[in-house]
Amino acid sequence: MDNLIFALNTTIPIFLLMVVGYFLKSAKLIDDVFASKLNSFVFKVSLPVLVFEDLATVDFKEAWNGKFVLFCFAVTVASITISSLISLCLRSKNERGEFIQASYRSSAALLGLAFIQNIYGSSGLGPLMIIGSVPLYNICACIVLTITSPSRNDNATSASGSTDKIDTAIIRKTVISVLKNPIIIGIFVGLVWSFFHLPLPSVIASVVGRIGATATPLGLIAMGASFEWKKAAKCGSTAIAASFIKLIGYGALFLPVAIAMGYRKEELIAILVMLCSATTVSCYVMAKNMGHEAVLTSAVVMLTTFLSAFTLTGWLFILKTFSLI
Repeated sequence: MDNLIFALNTTIPIFLLMVVGYFLKSAKLIDDVFASKLNSFVFKVSLPVLVFEDLATVDFKEAWNGKFVLFCFAVTVASITISSLISLCLRSKNERGEFIQASYRSSAALLGLAFIQNIYGSSGLGPLMIIGSVPLYNICACIVLTITSPSRNDNATSASGSTDKIDTAIIRKTVISVLKNPIIIGIFVGLVWSFFHLPLPSVIASVVGRIGATATPLGLIAMGASFEWKKAAKCGSTAIAASFIKLIGYGALFLPVAIAMGYRKEELIAILVMLCSATTVSCYVMAKNMGHEAVLTSAVVMLTTFLSAFTLTGWLFILKTFSLI
């Protein structure tokens, strides 16, 4: 019973904040424009400041864990490969790219850091998990969505040279966008700050702490406000399959590997949220802007956001029962 209470105390506050966001929108206190702006603020300001604060205030040698980063990178590569192979079973070629992205790409930055903070009081190894997974998330999503773009399929008979130039340009822009990602920049600056032992004046530290503290509540409220039942209700078997893989499949496959390699506590929680948290809402934005209908993506985002309240509670209960966290 104590383990179940621990799991519920970790997940319920997080998802209640999402429920608050949903009802605030229902009460018309938040609209789509405001929710979008709030998401943008959290992504560009609060989360980068949060990860900077956590890394800048610890010793660089203690913060860095190359083995852990490489493990996250390897698991991400394996997940993308598996999703790509499974997508070959889909009848609609136009849905394959969306399926691949939605089934592997987690909300690692927002929900991941929120869970680790809720349990341990700081983001811990969350930023290092982001280093090992998020850049690869973005680069591979760009490549997959480009290759499977409906417009590309429609123009398959056109000259391959011009298509390759377009693809190369898109991929180059994506790599640049990854390097300009605010969260990646926050991590980099935090590591540099820690490495050189730069001072953080108390006044600045107070401001940084207050801004970083807004990341979790504002981000979760914005996510809840973006939830749409109608889109989730329209999902078919493809969306359900992608959601199952995202929330349960990869966890069942790779968590035992992580445990066998000796990962425990913060490390294991970071790996859990990388593998089993809800599909990030940025999947929808990227799919839509790269020529896909994004209906499947939207359904998976909505479905995993709702169901992860139950599946993550189950995962935490199992890990706690076996004294792994």
